[in-house]
Amino acid sequence: MFIFGHTGITLGVATLLNGILIKSHTPPKNELAGKQQSLQEPSDSENGYARGISSWPASLASRIDARLLLIGSLLPDIIDKPVGWVFFRDTFSNGRIYGHTLLFLIVITLGGLYLYWRRHKTWLLALSFGTFTHLILDLMWRAPKTLLWPLYGWQFEREAYPENWILIIYDIIHFTLNHPIMSIPEIAGVLVLAWFGWSLLHKRKPSA
Repeated sequence: MFIFGHTGITLGVATLLNGILIKSHTPPKNELAGKQQSLQEPSDSENGYARGISSWPASLASRIDARLLLIGSLLPDIIDKPVGWVFFRDTFSNGRIYGHTLLFLIVITLGGLYLYWRRHKTWLLALSFGTFTHLILDLMWRAPKTLLWPLYGWQFEREAYPENWILIIYDIIHFTLNHPIMSIPEIAGVLVLAWFGWSLLHKRKPSA
């Protein structure tokens, strides 16, 4: 899976989970109606219930930095592709190394929980969630030697890639266009990103 699939699907899953959280903390309709008759402004959860799923992106953006989710959804590739394909190609010849391991995910998750517990900071947890979805979408359980590194040894499996980067890009584009298992998630990711961006822009427009 590539950029739009990882980023869009991660953002969509996070938005869905946040929306479920909103609904689970929203009072019943009759209670909500009684509260809104008072002079107090409705709370965020009440607004989320009233506006439905169109409010979910704005609610998520108010809880965490969505940009960090997007970075986290690509973080394993941001780390591994340059290291495994460019700087240490002769050593690894593999674009899925340290950043695609369960150990890496555990380390940043524990760091994120510590920061949240001590300082109520969520930025590392956002990166952790994005990394988690990346490993799921990459089907890393099919590569246990990488996912469970270093339980199977310290070396990563080597893969054969063309020497010319133009050929690599061509192979990626050709494979994506000709395999629905790759193209469908990319299209879905584009649609989610477009919906999320439109929802935020629509939220910011001043009412008439």
